[in-house]
Amino acid sequence: MAMASLSCLPHSLPVVSHSSPSSSSTKYLIPSNPPYPKHLRFDSRNSNHSKSFALRAALEEVSVVDPAPPSSSGSKGKPNPELIASLKLKLLSAVSGLNRGLAASEDDLRKADAAAKEIEAAGGPVDLSTDLDKLQGRWKLIYSSAFSSRTLGGSRPGPPTGRLLPITLGQVFQRIDIFSKDFDNIVELELGAPWPLPPVEATATLAHKFELLTGYTRVKIVFEKTTVKTTGNLSQLPLLELPKLPDGLRPPSNPGTGEFDVTYLDADIRITRGDRDELRVFVVS
Repeated sequence: MAMASLSCLPHSLPVVSHSSPSSSSTKYLIPSNPPYPKHLRFDSRNSNHSKSFALRAALEEVSVVDPAPPSSSGSKGKPNPELIASLKLKLLSAVSGLNRGLAASEDDLRKADAAAKEIEAAGGPVDLSTDLDKLQGRWKLIYSSAFSSRTLGGSRPGPPTGRLLPITLGQVFQRIDIFSKDFDNIVELELGAPWPLPPVEATATLAHKFELLTGYTRVKIVFEKTTVKTTGNLSQLPLLELPKLPDGLRPPSNPGTGEFDVTYLDADIRITRGDRDELRVFVVS
């Protein structure tokens, strides 16, 4: 085997040629046929010399190329879980004590928005085509930037929360069923009543259907109906259903549809931004 390999070797020492000092590769040119000295000829008596020369010659025939630098873009990895956990705590701290946004000042709105943008950037874009199952379930609203307008309609016209119409906003939930495409906004309300009557407690459910729009981060909801169920002392009253208004009777400010982007989503928190720049933060309930 040694002699067979050596028969293919050139009969000269290599001459190295560089194309330029900055070249990323080195080429080896091997001129032909100058004779070697007799003591370098290979036979069974010089097997150690032949193996050493074979290895050296083989290495000299290789064109060595400098490794390419790593790509600056790289493949996107998973978000850093420790960073995400820290940013989630920061966001929850920013919105706590704001009564879901009803007590938010302009400075509170800016802090909440900045904290949400940090976790949105760290988490990366949401793809609901693969993460739709994470929407499933019941979500509790803990913050809405639109509630700072002091109306239950947020940036849309809605009943005021002042003294003329004493409405106390309770918990707000979203119930999402990814199989039936049901998307229900559930609002707990307390309606004031003249003394000595107790306040009326009720739960209003605004039923919608939802669909994913192009890009798989935007969700469109279409209103269907509203149901109101009294609770507390009047829980025995039947369910009241308010049908959807015909298109001709619906005011322009309430088209019956809405769109929002899901900008962050995991197993226990969801951030959305609405079609009227409304920031909402939900936690799984």
